[in-house]
Amino acid sequence: MGQIAARRGRGEFFSTSAEETMGLGEALGRVLGPTDVLVLTGDLGAGKTQLTKGVARGMGVTDDVTSPTFTIEMVYEGSRMPLYHFDLYRLDSADQLEDTGLFDVLGADGPCLIEWGEQFSREIGDDRVDVFVSRLDGEVAPGQEPPRGIRLVPRNARGEELLDRLDAELGN
Repeated sequence: MGQIAARRGRGEFFSTSAEETMGLGEALGRVLGPTDVLVLTGDLGAGKTQLTKGVARGMGVTDDVTSPTFTIEMVYEGSRMPLYHFDLYRLDSADQLEDTGLFDVLGADGPCLIEWGEQFSREIGDDRVDVFVSRLDGEVAPGQEPPRGIRLVPRNARGEELLDRLDAELGN
């Protein structure tokens, strides 16, 4: 296990590098179950895909993970179960969700990571953990790569359990 973002509180982390963000994702990937749903929210370049790369690594995925901006969905085979990775950036309305395949895999045989899903939180439902990834530009001089804040907000009992399992995985 490589570098991991520093824990700032329950479900709150501070990352100073892409490797630390991936390290946190890797720990998260080891505790995810087949019905878990993470909705990743953050500006372009905040680190959502880096976190997803780490999750994939923690699940035993050996394929190269990229953001599925143009394909909307990517499926990666892990050592225990598949990882479903969605990017809903290009969708304009909830009506378009039906064609993405999202509803076919929610609650199925592998966790779903959904980038840009916050605009569809009602359709996705409360069986999820919201993950906010933000660039902390004010903490560095202009022109320097800023650290990232990562905050996991559970929306149900399973999400709370997931945070407990992540704490245990990280030794907290």
